[in-house]
Amino acid sequence: MNLLIKIIVTALLVLVLAHFMPGVRIAGFTTALIVAVVLGLLNIFIKPIIVFFTLPVTVFTLGLFLLVINALMVLLCTKIVGGFEVDGFITAFIFSVVLSVLQSVMNLILGVKK
Repeated sequence: MNLLIKIIVTALLVLVLAHFMPGVRIAGFTTALIVAVVLGLLNIFIKPIIVFFTLPVTVFTLGLFLLVINALMVLLCTKIVGGFEVDGFITAFIFSVVLSVLQSVMNLILGVKK
């Protein structure tokens, strides 16, 4: 049940961010649900591999390189999901940071645990 809540919350946050952020466009709620699922799957399967191979850079930057990896996951998601567009790396970077912060806040408010 927690997974379903997290997917719906993420989809709603993606819709809100797409509405307020210039450079981010999404076709509708169904596309936002697909984006939430794809981002989740990318974070489960692809992100750990990228983190492993970039571990020296991540350690050298004290973990800040993980923000770059999150932006790359958003850009990869735009390539996979039709109807979801992000204009560039900086926009994807800001989108991923704001999305992560808002997800954390919503998880605290709703009491959803990992």
